[in-house]
Amino acid sequence: MFVHTMDAVSRWAIPLIFAGILIYGLIRKIDVYSVFLDGAKEGMEIAVKVLPYVVSIFVALGIFRDSGAMALLARGLAPVLHPLGVPADVLPLMLIRPLSGAGAMAITAELLRHNGPDSYVGRLASTLQGSTDTTFYILSVYFGAVGIRRIRHALVVGLLADVLGFVLAVAFVRLVFGVK
Repeated sequence: MFVHTMDAVSRWAIPLIFAGILIYGLIRKIDVYSVFLDGAKEGMEIAVKVLPYVVSIFVALGIFRDSGAMALLARGLAPVLHPLGVPADVLPLMLIRPLSGAGAMAITAELLRHNGPDSYVGRLASTLQGSTDTTFYILSVYFGAVGIRRIRHALVVGLLADVLGFVLAVAFVRLVFGVK
């Protein structure tokens, strides 16, 4: 019953929100289409503004990965993190996640394909993916788009939140599923 209800809610959520916006606009006598076009125009302007920041973060990520620095760092951290329940397979995900959501998703997909979704690595990778954020991406793209240049405190807080997310993800996966 619950699964059927949730399936119906998820199927109808977007159409109902869309219809609600249209009805609200009609009631308030708002030209919804012109407001939509204004928002789309503003969205395009923002996309053009953030494009250099997006390109720079992807170039930096490519250099980090292709230079071998990511593999070297993962190998260096493996002996320290393995006793804590962090397999070496998951280390690249932990390193890429603060940099790129798409890169992290690709690593997670590969871990799931190679280890299976019900494996310890698969569960840990999925939990890590959902418990952390793309700190450097956020700082470069969003802060850059609005002209914020002094990011020191935001960087520290963002990275601390990522570390806490990693630690709690490992702790909860070990608690709920155990280490295999």
